[in-house]
Amino acid sequence: MQVLYARCAGLDVHKDTIVACVRCVSPPLHQEVRSFGTTTTELLALADWLGEHGCTHVAMEATGVYWKPVWHILEPEFELVLANAAHIRNVPGRKTDVNDAMWIADLLAHGLIRSSFVPPQAIQQLRDLTRTRKQLVREISQHSLRIQKVLEDANLKLGSVLSNVLGKSGRAMLDALVQGRTDPGELAALAQGTARNKSAELREALRGRVTEHHRTMLKLHLQVVDALQSTLQELDLAVGKALAPIQQRARLLTTMPGISELTANVVVAEIGVDMTRFPTSGHLVSWAGLCPRSDESAGKRRSTRVAADLSDDRDGVGNGRIECWRRLKFDPPMRALPTQI
Repeated sequence: MQVLYARCAGLDVHKDTIVACVRCVSPPLHQEVRSFGTTTTELLALADWLGEHGCTHVAMEATGVYWKPVWHILEPEFELVLANAAHIRNVPGRKTDVNDAMWIADLLAHGLIRSSFVPPQAIQQLRDLTRTRKQLVREISQHSLRIQKVLEDANLKLGSVLSNVLGKSGRAMLDALVQGRTDPGELAALAQGTARNKSAELREALRGRVTEHHRTMLKLHLQVVDALQSTLQELDLAVGKALAPIQQRARLLTTMPGISELTANVVVAEIGVDMTRFPTSGHLVSWAGLCPRSDESAGKRRSTRVAADLSDDRDGVGNGRIECWRRLKFDPPMRALPTQI
């Protein structure tokens, strides 16, 4: 089999150790395996060692987050390839750290590793922010459910009348309950906006059995929600700053039906703005897990479900992803997200 990279290396990355294998088929011919730590000093020593052997390409598995520090240290000096661990699995029964490193080096030398998409550092940082925001939104939703659980235990049917118990009306009533106010009419009078039209339903829903334990639980959950919402506001400011250099490109996405500003920010954070990384729109759709996979054996097609879960739209992203899928099936990526303004 043809050798594409005469001097290359494979890395088996772990939390505390890295096993590196250098494979050189150009004079002088040799293969050497060495272990390194994962501290910055050790990673710099790894870079120097690879440079001494004249390596041009280095491959590693995407092992959790442990590959990221290695990538940051080696990126300026070498052509790096990040491999999906499931795609380069070794022969069963022969798995050791040394064998894994040698196997990765052999695959890389013959060009048998398909590189994973690693966006530029600025996009990586934006992605961290948007994914953290997603987790915060989910945590707020979880605490909202816990608050409703406490209300149900006190036989307060507030969630049956108000669509959002943490909205302005619901929050005012919850704060009043924490303060010890239990009169249904007084609590219903705190309704704002269209909720005022439901005064009778609110008075009936707010007639329950509230104990000191319920007030304590509501107070604790509301404090956590306040902290999360405050953090969410700070995170939105950080996302805005990170998006500033490419804000115009993100806004172009909002011209597509179904794409909100939040969805556009998430799309840019996940795929970046350089569409040359994806040869065709089909490659982008496949990378995003939004098209059926090929799984056929003995003439029978097995599961072809998409990898992405499009049913989860708690963060306002699901509909946008579906619309992106529909558009990318017919429009070139350059129209969906131009690389030049």
